[in-house]
Amino acid sequence: MMSSNIIKLIRPWQWLKNVFVFIPMFFGGSLLDPSDIRASVLTFMAYSLMASSVYCFNDINDVEADRRHPVKCRRPLASGALPLASAWVVMALMLVLAAAVVTMLGDMQRAFRVGGVLLFYYVMNLCYCARLKQYAIVDVCVVAFGFVLRVLAGGYATDIVPSKWLVLMTFLLTLFLSFAKRRDDVLRMNETGEPPRKNTIRYNLTFINQAITVSASVTLVCYIMYTVSPEVVDRFGSDMLYLTSVFVLLGLLRYMQITVVDKKSGDPTKMMLHDRFTQLVVLAWALTFLVLIYVVK
Repeated sequence: MMSSNIIKLIRPWQWLKNVFVFIPMFFGGSLLDPSDIRASVLTFMAYSLMASSVYCFNDINDVEADRRHPVKCRRPLASGALPLASAWVVMALMLVLAAAVVTMLGDMQRAFRVGGVLLFYYVMNLCYCARLKQYAIVDVCVVAFGFVLRVLAGGYATDIVPSKWLVLMTFLLTLFLSFAKRRDDVLRMNETGEPPRKNTIRYNLTFINQAITVSASVTLVCYIMYTVSPEVVDRFGSDMLYLTSVFVLLGLLRYMQITVVDKKSGDPTKMMLHDRFTQLVVLAWALTFLVLIYVVK
């Protein structure tokens, strides 16, 4: 029983977010390079363990607030199924394991750089859990920047410098997803009269809807600019990458539909794991990009 609660505490299903570390390798054209695959997988594991340590701290810090939340009250610490002392131990263990995985990168320079990004991510998120998430707009920007750090870590692990367009797209896309998640909080506050987060009162549906629309639009434009930029066309030897923009547009529209119509944007990770349309769009985008990069020249 305790093992299942520990699993709930470290939230391995949330590790899906860390696939962003593979972005430099994927867009860098080295998807078939064994050394880059190994380095990216190790970075993924290190990031996942580090994130789980952050989840532990978040639940420890928010235990009293979670007990008053209609959904979060079922978390192991809030429900009393797992003692706080155990959570502190698991938090420390995840941190140590993450550091151990980083050392497995072999190359000390790579390990130092990846470790530096992870340490910055860890400190930033501890500050986020303790204080920064109480400030509207700052909270979503910190979350989005966390994904940028994932991309940078993947780049350092493989010695592939991510394009400025990729970095910008990562920030914009995750900002869009973060605003969509905050919309779920606003809906809950409007229904119950109780804000799920302290900063929810600084959001409303009008602002959130406009923020979602703006961030989605800029994300799409940024992606199109990336696919037609001379540096990308020269690198991949293809001027047809813009065709993949169709799938990006479909993905954004689908997520907006889930957010505005279905009102189910509270957990982007679970949505990705269960929404068949989104999965098919992402698969079609990835396969098309793969063909254009590795087959069609």
